[in-house]
This record gives sequence, structure tokens and C-alpha cells, in this order.
Amino acid sequence: MKQALRLELKEAKLMIEAGLAKAREINVPETIAIVDDGGYLIALERMDGARITGPEISIAKAFTAAGHKRSTHLFNTPPNGPALPNNEAYGIQLMFPGKFAVFVGGFPIVVNGEVIGGVGISGGNGEQDIAVGTAALQALKEHLSEAGYEVIAEANIKK
Repeated sequence: MKQALRLELKEAKLMIEAGLAKAREINVPETIAIVDDGGYLIALERMDGARITGPEISIAKAFTAAGHKRSTHLFNTPPNGPALPNNEAYGIQLMFPGKFAVFVGGFPIVVNGEVIGGVGISGGNGEQDIAVGTAALQALKEHLSEAGYEVIAEANIKK
């Protein structure tokens, strides 16, 4: 039997607050979604002025990152991104219509080597979404390191 870590609302809110602070710092209205390891939404925040499409897109990015245990932009990274034409996962986003994202802004939440959820960011360009996602992951890393947990706080996560 395996014991599993679970992401809870307290940690999700901490991550969202850190992401919002970064978004305000870089002056980009973002939407931030946090999901559990099953891809189910724990928390979501859409900043004033953020696009109305942000909630659906950020949830899809978080779902994809958690479910596939990798940052979403790695699906489309040339030349060998698996979702690019003629590669093994080309068209994978069609398997989960509206739920699977293969562009930048989704990151798995990895604690002690296990994916326990995902964070999805929507509203900025790729660089801005990465900055906001990294800030959210870094906040979780700092919070959990006090208790001895190891969190990966980088954008290019491939489990």
C-alpha cells in the first residue's frame, strides 16, 4: 500500500496569492487555477481585467500538467514535441476536447518526486505565464520546505 500526499485548499490559496503578486508585479491580468492529482479544481482566481476565457484555459492547462505529469509547453517544443505533427502524440488534445492544453502555462505540482496536482496560468504571453507559474510553485516550495518536503519550482518539468 502506498501513502499519498494531498494538495489542500490552504496550499492552493498560498500558490494563487504568490501567482497574483507576480502578475501584479509584471502588470498582467492573469487567471490561475490549481487542481489536485486527478485534475479536479481546488481553487481558481481571475484578476480584474483578465480575459473571460482565462478560467477554462487555466483549468485545462492545470488538468493537462497534473494528468500527464509534465509542463504543457513540452508537448509542443520543436522539433520533438510529442504533440507536433508526425510525432507520437500528435492530436492528443482531441482525446479530451476542451480539457487538454498543449501550449505554455501549465505546470505539474511535484512534491517529494510525486505529482500531487497542477497549476494553470492564462492571460499573459508564454514568458509571463511561466513567471507567474514559477512564482506559485516557489511559494509552495518555501512553505513546504519548512516541513522537510521537496518541491520542484521550475517551468520545464517532465516527470
